[in-house]
Amino acid sequence: MRLADADGLDAVSLRKVATVLDVRPMRLYGYIAGKEELLDLMVDAVHAEIRPVGDGWREVLRSLAETTRHAVHEHEWLADLLGGRPQLGPHALATGEAVMAALGDVDVDAVMPVVSAVNAYVIGAVRRETAERRAERATGMDEKRWQATLGPYLMRTFATGRFPALATVVRDAAHLDADQTFRLGLDFLLDGIEARIAR
Repeated sequence: MRLADADGLDAVSLRKVATVLDVRPMRLYGYIAGKEELLDLMVDAVHAEIRPVGDGWREVLRSLAETTRHAVHEHEWLADLLGGRPQLGPHALATGEAVMAALGDVDVDAVMPVVSAVNAYVIGAVRRETAERRAERATGMDEKRWQATLGPYLMRTFATGRFPALATVVRDAAHLDADQTFRLGLDFLLDGIEARIAR
């Protein structure tokens, strides 16, 4: 995890891990089958940091979303590994158990779609945020500089009148930061879930 935290997933190989541990690479194969299993173990280790808490399903789902997002901010590489096959390590299962227990009063047929919706929202949000951070590092332009650079083009384009709805939103809507955007979007989602399960 230290290799990935420092230099991304490309820096993670059994050879590099063996070097850090001061052992021969073949020795690691006595413990793990290969890089895919190593990545699964890394993801499960991060799940130890994702401990949703709260009173009731809504607070627990909010906690799940926020702690997952925080974990990705601490371990950017995690954004690339979320959303694939289910994680079945002990920490991931403990996270799942905490969430399922909080949803005990929700119809059993709705539980997985509800959790999947929250996970899909979080994964999409953290991947967008991660892509923005990576673009900023690659170009050297933060959001303000990027907007300043492309602003004149956008204003000329909007002046054509071809995109009036988009121009109104860009010009007049509140410009929320990433935290505000995440929380508001999560509120929209949880409100929709609440309305649906109340039927």
